[in-house]
Amino acid sequence: MKTISRRRFIQTSVAGAAAFSVIPLIKSCKTSPNDIIRLGFIGLGQQGIGLMRGFNSIPGVQVVAGADVYGIKRERFKKLMDQHYDSIGENVMVTTHESYHEILDNRYIDGVVISTPDHWHALNAIDACKAGKDIYLEKPLTFTIKEGVEVVNAVRENNRILAVGSQQRSDKNFHHAVAMVRAGKIGKLDRIYAYAGDFPAPYDLPEVTVPRDLNWDLWLGPNPYVHYNPRLNPPISLDPPKNETFWAEWRYFKETGGGYITDWGAHNFDIAQWGLGEDDGGPVEIIPPGYQGTEYLTYVYRNGVKVTNQPYDDASTRGIKFWGDDGWIEVARGHYDSSDNAIFPEDEELRGHGGLPYETAVPHLEDFIISMRNRTEPVVPVEIGHRTCTTCILGNIAYELGRPVNWDPERHFFEHDAEAQEYYHREYRNGYTL
Repeated sequence: MKTISRRRFIQTSVAGAAAFSVIPLIKSCKTSPNDIIRLGFIGLGQQGIGLMRGFNSIPGVQVVAGADVYGIKRERFKKLMDQHYDSIGENVMVTTHESYHEILDNRYIDGVVISTPDHWHALNAIDACKAGKDIYLEKPLTFTIKEGVEVVNAVRENNRILAVGSQQRSDKNFHHAVAMVRAGKIGKLDRIYAYAGDFPAPYDLPEVTVPRDLNWDLWLGPNPYVHYNPRLNPPISLDPPKNETFWAEWRYFKETGGGYITDWGAHNFDIAQWGLGEDDGGPVEIIPPGYQGTEYLTYVYRNGVKVTNQPYDDASTRGIKFWGDDGWIEVARGHYDSSDNAIFPEDEELRGHGGLPYETAVPHLEDFIISMRNRTEPVVPVEIGHRTCTTCILGNIAYELGRPVNWDPERHFFEHDAEAQEYYHREYRNGYTL
């Protein structure tokens, strides 16, 4: 783990928690926006299209290519991009591809936006690094811990920018909450509620015939085989136009995703670790619910603070509550509350999202573009994304084993636990290697 040491964090992670209070949320750009940044998109589903709209609104950015294994999604992407450039009077050729390697081979493309299913993230990102592309990678960073290690190494060895799509870190609500916690405004931190949701379930959807323009074998990629069901890849229509009506459900099954623990944990456990000052660390013990009376998934950190997968209200809001010995702070999307009115943010600090969905909030995307131009670290660099993702995966491992696991965040290893170490990575399908 040479590139994920504490020294490496100090050297490379300008967004690290130790320095967060003096770093502006959105960096200034030293380069004229007239210098075009050209992006290719890998994964053209619901999230990819949302990100496309976000990047289209940033001056000096051109989206010029898209790749997806589903033909109708390539058609939709091409149609939307052509309409966009027609509407602003620009003549930009947009290409589409079944294989993302064709985008990586295009030397005119500066960076890629990866919004494929989680099991493809590592190979997509590593290949992009080797091709000399900068990367905006959706969270969670990877499917396994070992994949995360290899992505970090690929980014650093190839001197690439990689920004993780944990956009809550670009939300002033969350930024203010963490600043107050780190400044001791609620006293000594005692515990944190960080609610993500449920663990992944076994894949039990019925088999359905694969659409003729969907390359299911390529969709699976390195993932062990599962049969097709449209809940994994929501159908869309071009005539009449109809987009996805639900989020693809591969994320909820343990064969294809990490459940809400990785899907929302990558947001809320991330904020908890930021507030804890554990961006360069992680939990040392992970206790699953149901073990000797434990009600919630519990992460224990080196300083004794416990983070539980526990809602702070009766509505089960996916948010975070920091408890100190002198007060508390609640924060979620569009919500901030505290035991002390003196530490509320000013109204003007509450950031809107330019009319776009929260998932594609423009300030976080702008940060990536500015990082590309200035060759500076993004607000969520690869090491932080990996540490957060590791925490999520550790929760699923403890749940799968039905007992606590001990983790050494310095050595990045399970303590005296060969059974848990078996989950560090998983076997790929034939033809794929990490």
